[in-house]
Amino acid sequence: MATTLAIDCGGGGIKASVLDGAGTMRARPLRVPTPYPLPPTLFVKTLLDLGGRLPTADRVTVGMPGMLRHGVVVATPHYVTRSGPRSRVDPDLLTEWSGFDARTALTDAFGVPALVLNDAEVHGAGVVAGTGLELVLTLGTGLGSAVFDGGVLAPHLELSQAPVRWGTTYDTYVGEPERRRLGDAFWSRRIRQVVDGLRPVFHWDRLYLGGGNSRLIRPEQLARMGEDVVVVPNTAGIVGGVRAWDLHRGRTPA
Repeated sequence: MATTLAIDCGGGGIKASVLDGAGTMRARPLRVPTPYPLPPTLFVKTLLDLGGRLPTADRVTVGMPGMLRHGVVVATPHYVTRSGPRSRVDPDLLTEWSGFDARTALTDAFGVPALVLNDAEVHGAGVVAGTGLELVLTLGTGLGSAVFDGGVLAPHLELSQAPVRWGTTYDTYVGEPERRRLGDAFWSRRIRQVVDGLRPVFHWDRLYLGGGNSRLIRPEQLARMGEDVVVVPNTAGIVGGVRAWDLHRGRTPA
């Protein structure tokens, strides 16, 4: 079976490992800080260098923040900034990233087939059961989201950029800076309020909360969210790199 180099690209760090066909890691995951400023050429080089420190693989799966359609970047909120998330947007980077064909660039760079999706979509591929309507929310630098219906990945929606209150987007409302400002207890309550607000929008059968900050949700707040809300390990962002190839085949064209 094919081996997969899975790369999980976040606003603060980039992690990677190589997995076998069953989704078992064949090497300890490696992590490097996300470099800024980050033009697409440096992005590709960073991933290529990271992959070069791991066993060779037959294909590559990359999850990155933002909206992508068929491997082409429509928008990526963090990588267009001068020095990282919440810093000023660089107009030149905005131009370089808009319409960047990441799938083709990475396929050429690695010399093997590449699949490039939103990072929450890859994360979801590692955890969804494949039955009913399943929503994935990842909590980290900002908010990531993915929707699966019967195991089929739906076209991506940038829920993170939707306004939640007073012009604030979900990305800033529940992102890492707000968690630090509020503290885990108040931030956890805010997460519950977001879940309660989204429930009548999606009517999910199961909601998965992932990403590096999901483990910080206080148990009492998680209990109040209901039995259909589950916290999943952050390693799903890498483990999903194998299953994403199968789930993606059923995707409705965006």
